[in-house]
Amino acid sequence: MLSAIGRAFRTPDLRRKLLFTLGIISIFRLGAFIPAPGVNYSNVKTCLSPLVTGQDQPGIYQLMNLFSGGALLQVSVFALGIMPYITSSIIVQLLRVVIPRFQELYEEGQAGQTKLTQYTRYLTIALGLLNATTLVSLVRSGQLFPNCNLQIIPDQSIIATILIIITLTAGTGLIMWMGELVTEKGIGNGMSLLIFTSIAANFPASLGAIWTSKGPGTFFIVLAIGLVTMALVVFVEQSQRRIPVQYAKRMIGRRTVGGTTTYIPVKVNMAGVIPVIFASSMLYLPALVAQFNTPRDGSQIQPWVEWINNNLTKGDHPVYMVIYFLLIIFFTYFYVAITFNPEEVADNMKKYGGFIPGIRAGKPTADYLQYVLSRITLPGSLYLGIVALIPLIALVLVQANTNFPFGGTSILIMVGVGLETVKQIDAQLQQRHYEGLLR
Repeated sequence: MLSAIGRAFRTPDLRRKLLFTLGIISIFRLGAFIPAPGVNYSNVKTCLSPLVTGQDQPGIYQLMNLFSGGALLQVSVFALGIMPYITSSIIVQLLRVVIPRFQELYEEGQAGQTKLTQYTRYLTIALGLLNATTLVSLVRSGQLFPNCNLQIIPDQSIIATILIIITLTAGTGLIMWMGELVTEKGIGNGMSLLIFTSIAANFPASLGAIWTSKGPGTFFIVLAIGLVTMALVVFVEQSQRRIPVQYAKRMIGRRTVGGTTTYIPVKVNMAGVIPVIFASSMLYLPALVAQFNTPRDGSQIQPWVEWINNNLTKGDHPVYMVIYFLLIIFFTYFYVAITFNPEEVADNMKKYGGFIPGIRAGKPTADYLQYVLSRITLPGSLYLGIVALIPLIALVLVQANTNFPFGGTSILIMVGVGLETVKQIDAQLQQRHYEGLLR
């Protein structure tokens, strides 16, 4: 393994790409610790100290704080992280179903994809402005750190507020630009690698907190659970149903083309981590509404707000777990239905003379693909739900929810991005040395 890594760095072109990627990642992590203008960083550290010692961090912002590498709660220039870009990408992808123009652009090839990417950038900046305004209002009202009475932003003037909002939005634009630079000039998908970096940055502090607060016994139990979970996630992420496809021979001019046998790979987890993000976001909405409707003066709480606070804000509550699990299953089917169109695949196969052995071309092929897809999506959705519940179950068993790094969104993203990046490095090594990264 070490010799393979050395061989990668001895290849000039690959070394340049790897060093460029590592440089961008270093800048990204540095920005997570630079406070936004007007923020009292010493007060931020004081308010964060109970979270560091093992108490629960605000669950509503847990996902955004995870994707920002801890920058959200530090109110740094990169506090919004990559979440606005992820949200805008998902919105643009879903709009292809609603707006025919978006679907036409998607089918136009490279030119249309460039236009959709431009729309995604504009929407990212708009969502960045919205998120930055929300974050500043939460900080100024004291709702980001409800147990801390210190002022995070001492200057309450309009000019200072606008400056912070512009800085946070510019930080989102800079992260988006750096991610695209890594995709273009580095190794792997830039946005995915930045998310990977943000999640991995929380591992040392999380494991250290478990060691300090729970002791060595719980620490090694968590490590064992993490290793088993990683192995299972790698196994499932690599699993696929291969549907055989044959192409009939055709004469084009004087050449004979076709006559080959291939397959359509249908992954067990075709939706990736998107259903988990959707489900988490849907559960955060009622909790966020309830938080804004919770009186700060000690007056009586409305019954619906009290029910949400008791059932939908605590990860160890059975109602929360059941709703979370069902939402993941629903969004898995929903997202797979949007991203994989059996009729389109069947039409393309028919156009190029392809057919599934024993299945007629056209509608019977589309029906068969839909049947296979619905059958394989069920175990994929159950797998996503179980993996996402691992940190919630850990809260009940070992009381390590907020410090549990091996579960849910984090492990799915890290394994997926890690596998894809290793495959790209391996492919580039094989082009130059006829030998990949791994023997």
